[in-house]
Amino acid sequence: MATEIDKQLTDLAAARQKILAGGGEKRIAKQHESGKLTARERIDAFCDPGSFVELDMFVQHRCSNFGMEKVEAPGEGVVVGHGTVGGRRVCLAAQDFTVIGGSLGEMHAAKICKAMDLARKIGAPFISLNDSGGARIQEGVDALKGYGDIFYRNTIASGVIPQISVILGPCAGGAVYSPALTDFTFMAQGANMFITGPEVIKTVTGENVSFEELGGAMTHNRLSGVAHFVAENDAECLTAVKKLLSFLPDNNLEETPPAATADDPNRTDETLRDIVPANPNKPYDVREIIGKVVDDGDFLEVQPYFAQNIVIGFGRLNGRTVGIVANQPKVMAGCLDINASDKAARFIRTCDAFNVPLLTFSDVPGYLPGVGQEHGGVIRHGAKILYAYSEATVPKVTVILRKAYGGAYIAMCSRHLGADLVYALPTAEIAVMGPSGAANVIFRKEIAEAANPEEVRQQRIEEFRDRFANPYVAAARGYVDDVIDPAEMRPRLIDAFTMLQNKSETRPAKKHGNFPV
Repeated sequence: MATEIDKQLTDLAAARQKILAGGGEKRIAKQHESGKLTARERIDAFCDPGSFVELDMFVQHRCSNFGMEKVEAPGEGVVVGHGTVGGRRVCLAAQDFTVIGGSLGEMHAAKICKAMDLARKIGAPFISLNDSGGARIQEGVDALKGYGDIFYRNTIASGVIPQISVILGPCAGGAVYSPALTDFTFMAQGANMFITGPEVIKTVTGENVSFEELGGAMTHNRLSGVAHFVAENDAECLTAVKKLLSFLPDNNLEETPPAATADDPNRTDETLRDIVPANPNKPYDVREIIGKVVDDGDFLEVQPYFAQNIVIGFGRLNGRTVGIVANQPKVMAGCLDINASDKAARFIRTCDAFNVPLLTFSDVPGYLPGVGQEHGGVIRHGAKILYAYSEATVPKVTVILRKAYGGAYIAMCSRHLGADLVYALPTAEIAVMGPSGAANVIFRKEIAEAANPEEVRQQRIEEFRDRFANPYVAAARGYVDDVIDPAEMRPRLIDAFTMLQNKSETRPAKKHGNFPV
């Protein structure tokens, strides 16, 4: 004979099953037909098997406007809780598009906020899986309040715990600002983000644009820089998030756990001597150098499609994570410009916030000249990279590979911005400007009056190069700590970061600095 508790447990199981069914078989099938996983399928694919603990399963909306009192929303359209990824604790929220389009209302937002608060309390990364039609219009200002509550928590948690946004469907209107406030944003192909949709844009401006052109994954990875990573589908996206997490600590009071590697810390590589061309005007791919230096050639590039004249990302040296910033000579000769400065500065500050040491490879001829850059605010944007490096207190090691000219030499983590160690290769040229430009300025009158101006100009260029465009003048003044054999770069860098592991640096007490946004 069934007891009262048996009946209660049966009712509980039935209630859970109803919520686990989300929007029902038809809507789940439609989600699958569009190439997307459901919220719970995404969580199962992301978390270690059996580790996810759901919270607030039974939360319900309390809206009675426009017939909403008759609308059931299992789980309130979002699944929240905590689990482990690779054995490390994370908190997450996954919007359920099968339940009234994953729209955000008062209680939907409250569930997300509770998960964010928990993440900050326990010092765990927060992962947001976005797939929503936007604000729940029927709830009016209560829905807007929900967005504001999330944005506030994004800001309070910034620099405390890693926050990662994963866009796996639509993300429109106010919803886009939470990803913009987080540390990293992933997008799956087919997902989109925009403040105003194509229909509104056509009405207001007359422009015809598709969803994909306006706010698709490649638009935000290549053009706007809003997103950091792109993947083909949900599964690939979630796998990529796991890899990123492996390079990050749980919070700002910890360091990333070391990873096992069989790569010899004393490994030298003579092929590194041949990558930087003797001709200072010949391009090369700086990622070849990065790949030969880091453990097992494993380099996770961040924003690989945006501002490609600078390369940023994570690697490991003897098992320990480092953040890497490098000029890319094969794109725009590695010049710094508005977008490259923004890209690098944000990454530098992220690394500094989470105790990730910084390794900089410098090969930069200067800031990109042009009216468009000047009017676009290259002074203001270029200052961001100066500020970010100067502000950072993590260990900072710089390798000058070749060109290091003018203000851009300073910007790429020179000794003068607080680099702890600066190495230069024998190919390094450290000067106010390149030999050709310098000779034209310094010897302008002599060249103009010469019987053979071009011959004299070439002589003066070589004279300037021999006297100044080399690493030894800077080394003589202590701005460069050592000129090293490229083949020995890996062991020298590992030794440098090992030595700096317990670095301590304090700054004046203040509320916060005034970053040149």
